[in-house]
Amino acid sequence: MALWRLYYHLIWGTKDRLPLILPHYEEDLYNYIIGKSDHLGCIIHRINGMPDHIHVIVSIPPKISISEYVQKIKGSTSHYLTEKYFNSFQWQKGYGVYSISYTNLETAIKYVTNQKEHHANSTTIGILENIKSEDDSPTKYYLK
Repeated sequence: MALWRLYYHLIWGTKDRLPLILPHYEEDLYNYIIGKSDHLGCIIHRINGMPDHIHVIVSIPPKISISEYVQKIKGSTSHYLTEKYFNSFQWQKGYGVYSISYTNLETAIKYVTNQKEHHANSTTIGILENIKSEDDSPTKYYLK
């Protein structure tokens, strides 16, 4: 068995940044992501977000690439939300990822925990919030 301590801050939004993550199913969505992550052998340290995007602090084992993890989570949640709540739910094509050191893990967890307060008080960290896509080309995703 390999020893690993890998921490990531992932962010992705709904397609066209539409406010589709509504309070009445937000917790269900987050619990689904936690369950799917557990199934993949990943550890969710915190998950939270806004109606148009989510933040996930996660440890992903080295046997799974970050892009594979995001693809599996986004794909399965799109299917889950479409089946349970929508005619069609879609995420944006891109995502943001930042590696986190163990010493900064608690700071990242606190930031994600307080997402709604940060947005309400304009205390967000811009580089973590403004992930956009210009078109469908993966090379066109950038941080504003």
